[in-house]
Amino acid sequence: MSIDCTRRAVCPTCLRPQTTCICRWIAAQAFDTSLLILQHPLEVRNAKGSARLLHLCVPGSVMLTGEAFDRTVLAAHLGADGRTPLLLYPQEPGAPADPVQPDPGRGAAAGRRLVVLDGTWRKSRKMLHLNPLLATLPRLALRQMPASHYRIRKAHAPDQLSSFEAAAYALSALQGDDAGPARLQGLLRAFDGFVDQQAAYAKIS
Repeated sequence: MSIDCTRRAVCPTCLRPQTTCICRWIAAQAFDTSLLILQHPLEVRNAKGSARLLHLCVPGSVMLTGEAFDRTVLAAHLGADGRTPLLLYPQEPGAPADPVQPDPGRGAAAGRRLVVLDGTWRKSRKMLHLNPLLATLPRLALRQMPASHYRIRKAHAPDQLSSFEAAAYALSALQGDDAGPARLQGLLRAFDGFVDQQAAYAKIS
């Protein structure tokens, strides 16, 4: 199911038809780590996509849409405010260095920028290939994560999470203080509500 924005009134916030608006699930949760979401163009009109809700739930986050980004523009976003960017992505097989672990310690989160690729695994790999700058970033890998609640979209492996869930767990871990878990739960409740809504639409259709 895709989002049809051509004939129906569109919500100016979530950019979905007003009849399927997801703004009720926006639950603002502020983190010390900033968030940059790079969304593949094919995800923009996908009704099951969670990146827009993630963007709306994390104040100050930035979402760019594209497959091959202008290097100068991308570099400016990655290095904005002097923060250190971390790419939320598994380490390549056979790579000599271990990925960064999501526990930098109290206070370190303020100097970080989490970079999330929103797309299928095939599309995200293509984005990495087309944007060499991303391949130079240190990677943050999530390990031993809970099962995904993203039942409205097929996963190719049992440990795969949605962009929303992966970013939420990473932001919480990077927070490095007692606020992280509570903010994580706030995000996950919003995500569960969104998933329930989309699952209900699927049953109706």
